Amino acid sequence: MSAATLPAHPTPLDRVRWRFDHWRQTRHRRSPIPEALWTVALAAARTHGVYHTARTLRLNYTDLKRRLGAADGAPAPAPFVELLSVPSPGSPACTLELATARGTKLRIELQGITPPDLTTLSRTLWHAAR
Repeated sequence: MSAATLPAHPTPLDRVRWRFDHWRQTRHRRSPIPEALWTVALAAARTHGVYHTARTLRLNYTDLKRRLGAADGAPAPAPFVELLSVPSPGSPACTLELATARGTKLRIELQGITPPDLTTLSRTLWHAAR
């Protein structure tokens, strides 16, 4: 797709890409990307993901991700996920709480899990949270 034309049925990301292509063809050499273009790029990244947006718009992935994090403030907390199972009578129960130095927290309430399973689970989750 050239900067002069858009496809017959452009997607919103096609329109943003056209704006970037047009800017690249008309800008002064080595000039920074205007804030208006960064704004639409951030909106596209929220919708289409950082990687896909960076690749489509030919932007630096790390710069786009950093700007998105700064624009959105602190990282959003991980969603709450509840997995339900029917505990058997007399099964052991425990609560596992993990926290990293950066403030990431994980709380798991378990029933019917044996100590070796708990050790494996906590190690796996702890390393994934880092």
